Amino acid sequence: MGIVTNITDKHQACIDACSKCAQACYECFTACLNEPDLNARKNCVSMLIECAMMCQMSVGMMSMNGQFSAQHCQLCAQICEKCAQECAMFKDEHCKKCSDICNMCAEECKKMASM
Repeated sequence: MGIVTNITDKHQACIDACSKCAQACYECFTACLNEPDLNARKNCVSMLIECAMMCQMSVGMMSMNGQFSAQHCQLCAQICEKCAQECAMFKDEHCKKCSDICNMCAEECKKMASM
């Protein structure tokens, strides 16, 4: 499923999961900025950006079949899990969905890291 080669086919599920997770985190970040309890969400909002950026970097690493992709994805899984925990503390639908997507991404990153 690579775009111009098939070198990254083995990583495609993780690439897709990381892309989706980054988008979910950015969307959740924007939604959280409009919540009345923004001050209570400081850690979560910060984690959302860290997770999104890490996922984007993971997509890049895997897309170029980087030599440290597995290690990078292992760390990405940890960050996604932490982000999922932070989001799960809030009852908003966008936070619940983001938490679920972060957890799915963490699982894909763990699979990729163990290849």
